[in-house]
Amino acid sequence: MEYEVVVGLEVHVKIRTESKMFCGCPNRYGEAPNTLICPVCMGMPGVLPVPNREAIQKTVLAGLMTNCSIAKFSKFDRKSYFYPDMPKNYQISQYDLPFCQHGGVPISGKGFSGEPLPEKTIGLTRIHLEEDVAKSTHFGGHSGIDFNRAGGPLMEIVSEPDMRSADEAYAYLSELKKTMRYAGVSECDMEKGELRCDVNISVRPKETDTLGVKVELKNLNSFRAVHRSINCESARQIEVLTEGGTIRQETRGWNDDLGDTYMLRVKESESDYRYFPEPDLIPVELDDECIEKIRSKMPEQPWKRAERFMEKYDLNRYDADILTQEKMTADYFEAALGGIKSPKLAANWIISELLAKLDGGAAAIGSCGFPPERLAELIALMEDGTVSGKIAKQVFAEAFENGESPKTIVEKKGLKQVTDSSEIDAFVAKAIEDNPAQVEQYKNGNEKVLQYFVGQVMKLSRGKANPKMVVETLKQMLG
Repeated sequence: MEYEVVVGLEVHVKIRTESKMFCGCPNRYGEAPNTLICPVCMGMPGVLPVPNREAIQKTVLAGLMTNCSIAKFSKFDRKSYFYPDMPKNYQISQYDLPFCQHGGVPISGKGFSGEPLPEKTIGLTRIHLEEDVAKSTHFGGHSGIDFNRAGGPLMEIVSEPDMRSADEAYAYLSELKKTMRYAGVSECDMEKGELRCDVNISVRPKETDTLGVKVELKNLNSFRAVHRSINCESARQIEVLTEGGTIRQETRGWNDDLGDTYMLRVKESESDYRYFPEPDLIPVELDDECIEKIRSKMPEQPWKRAERFMEKYDLNRYDADILTQEKMTADYFEAALGGIKSPKLAANWIISELLAKLDGGAAAIGSCGFPPERLAELIALMEDGTVSGKIAKQVFAEAFENGESPKTIVEKKGLKQVTDSSEIDAFVAKAIEDNPAQVEQYKNGNEKVLQYFVGQVMKLSRGKANPKMVVETLKQMLG
């Protein structure tokens, strides 16, 4: 029997704000343990939480970016559970009235394994806002708990069970992360715990609609781990069913070193959490004016920007996806188009040359010493024949390092392309004279030798001869 994998993801995204969700403690990473705490986020008796306005606004913005409907009436709830990293033994979260519902994130292109993905939209069930828990660190014989993270604003983005492979899950996570970064909702730095993922996975016979028994994989901390764990757990479930066993609804962990899942506990049901409306917080009401004000700050969605780049600038899917991976890169590309004729050439230079030089990755492009107007200037020099592509790379490397304009470098170093036909004739004649054996090969029908002569002419001209004119002149002189 053939089985189909069904995957849904619960993604926790830490919201970028100055203070925590219900108190004034800094919402900051990297401080000494238990130094960013107060009676409110530690759940001391008698304290009263106050909701963070910016966190609510950014949750709504995240919903708009993912095409969710926004609730005008919402509330917070208590979710009771008893873990060492939960200081109050309950979490302020949302249950039946979340801020955002029924959205979607499109995926396309190729998956992590390189296989083509179907073009589809992964549905979102909800986005709700809650407070984060503390961080436990285990030291062999004992454990330590850092409450600095407790009480931080945290979104939980719950997908529909719409993914059918590890590749689709990887693509969805990548697009979701990109979208949150575009909107400025979160940096989504997984090393800092700003994006964490739980995987809900089941298998069922192909051509059936009934979902199988769901197993949850908890707290996966990399997209690669998500991809590997889905493949591993789906194989385990299929093996159990093939051998006549049954799948139990449970929560499992992932051992990345062993590449295997392991039993943690039997899965809780909603009744175990004993949800009830948070008595210390009034409901949140959002009117149309408030929602539209947030919408006015919403950037173009990354997948829409990629589509626009393909349609407007005639880019292929690969280039459009690379350029829209980070908002700063997409902004840089469009800013560099002023005064040049070829968007494709600008795209090539950003992808092949500029991004390769940025140690901080694509996110560092906004602060690099080679602003988009300099790239436009360099490309214009190529388009009008002032410099060749080879010389342009030399100019770019120097301009990137010292901040000088490409025009200044070309003038100062005498790098203008040679387009004078008499000078090119002289270079070509010299190359022919110095290489009689290659001349004979060309005349005997070996046309590949022509590129050898082009190289010789470029060497003689120190890379400044116009390549197109060189080829034409060579063909004339070699007969």
